[in-house]
Amino acid sequence: MLGTQALDALSRTKVAVFGLGGVGSWCAESLVRSGIGKLLLVDSDRVCITNVNRQLMATTKTAGQVKADVLAQRLKEINPLVELDVRQQIYSPETAGEFALDEYDYVVDAIDSLREKAALIRHALSIPTVTLFASMGAALKMDPFQIRATEFRKVEGDGLARALRAKFKKTGGMPARKFTCVWSPERRENLGPAGAGCGLGECVCPKDPGGGESSLAAHEWCSSKARINGTVAHTTAIFGFALAGLVVQDVERKS
Repeated sequence: MLGTQALDALSRTKVAVFGLGGVGSWCAESLVRSGIGKLLLVDSDRVCITNVNRQLMATTKTAGQVKADVLAQRLKEINPLVELDVRQQIYSPETAGEFALDEYDYVVDAIDSLREKAALIRHALSIPTVTLFASMGAALKMDPFQIRATEFRKVEGDGLARALRAKFKKTGGMPARKFTCVWSPERRENLGPAGAGCGLGECVCPKDPGGGESSLAAHEWCSSKARINGTVAHTTAIFGFALAGLVVQDVERKS
């Protein structure tokens, strides 16, 4: 369908995916299945049992394992020739220098946390050779037919986009370049339990099997969140597939 020229271009394309949750994990797999030659996979977290409803690599058997490592193993089984740079790491303004984004053609932002998301978007858009595609909020969405892709300034009714705009205004204004987002205007009420965490009480995820003492050894986010916004697999996956589709279409167009 794409032809040899586009497939060759895909094999030479390098993509950095930040955030390997319900959106980023599906995006990464779609990119590998589409023939992308190199991926940077970045996520600090371990698989939690609460991830099983929506994250590609999350199963009852992988709970407690490093997300990036589990996903990388699966991607290598799909295409043993794909080049992977796997990081169990947090992207932040403080760690930004550790990621050589200028070596990549595309950056996919699937980060949830506002501070880190804003920093990554600014960083990526400061590099003229990088094309950025970003996910807005995929939680509390059910209708797949409302999901769309538009330029960030045209996103309406999305809480994450609204918070990002406010963050940008407080930290130097809008990014230098425009960028495309995947988002949905759908609004649903969170019917989950109020209070800290995911509603399961103390985290039920297995801890580091090796007994590591590093800050990321038993890293999980559930217990630090005031409330978990509900998600469904088909919505988060479509967000991820749409991001991958934007990359593949752009590569084909440029090839």
